Amino acid sequence: MLGPVILAASRSDRMRRLISAAPVTKQVVDRFIPGETVDDIVPIIEERTAQGLELTMDVVGEDITTPDEARAARDAYLALVDRLAELELGERVEMSVKLSMFGQALEGGHDLALANVRPVVEAAAAIGTTVTLDAEDHTTLDSMFAIHEELRKDFPQTGCVIQAYLFRTEADARRLAASGSRVRLVKGAYKEPAQVAYQQKHEIDKAYVRVLRILMEGEGYPMIGSHDPRLISIAQELARKAGRKLDEYEFQMLYGIRGDEHLRLAAEGHRMRVYTAYGTDWYGYFMRRLAEKPANLRFFLRSMVSKG
Repeated sequence: MLGPVILAASRSDRMRRLISAAPVTKQVVDRFIPGETVDDIVPIIEERTAQGLELTMDVVGEDITTPDEARAARDAYLALVDRLAELELGERVEMSVKLSMFGQALEGGHDLALANVRPVVEAAAAIGTTVTLDAEDHTTLDSMFAIHEELRKDFPQTGCVIQAYLFRTEADARRLAASGSRVRLVKGAYKEPAQVAYQQKHEIDKAYVRVLRILMEGEGYPMIGSHDPRLISIAQELARKAGRKLDEYEFQMLYGIRGDEHLRLAAEGHRMRVYTAYGTDWYGYFMRRLAEKPANLRFFLRSMVSKG
């Protein structure tokens, strides 16, 4: 019940000011966003990869209002690529981008976002890694998929994200599974109307399994974005039935959530990638993490009370 309320608050400037000013907030934010700069993040990358994990890096920030801010976002990712080049980890550390950060919502936003993200994808390919285009709310998806298709003409390893709670996703999965692309499946973390998305958890879980089966039986590379133990077990069984080897799909989970499970899956020989965000514009990302899971919200509220 609280999820939609929290997601609405993620768009509220007043709530942003209140939460950002709370003394305990930084302590809790650090659980999900372990740094503000590339220098903060390099030790995290080195530690996780030494543990047999892989990563996808996200520079947080979505509320772009000018073309200059969009270009600054591009430059932040290019700086990240420069540091990743020094680490020589190749595809073990990729990047995730939100096209809103590259100017997608501005006037002429589709072309602007494509122009800004292309140099990042090109730079990533030059150091042996790749980029995944994150899914945002349903109004942005046609543009995202079109940019994904355009980028794959030159960089076929470019990935994208689909969201199980949207009615359109099964059709999107069939199209993408046949193309050989890299596809991350998540439940979905935006407030969507009942006209376009399932609203109940059990409906979303069923949709997730249906879409996952399509991906596992297809020709692409599935990336299972979930912390749900039941869905993880189902994914393993679907992979087995589809005859997939352990390196023909991967699990992805968020930094700060179920860290022991990250290590367990990696120890079993699975590819396990940790979605790791960093940066100063953390508010929208943080609020979606609270909305996704009641335990995250309880952790935040407990911390506020204990520091009260």
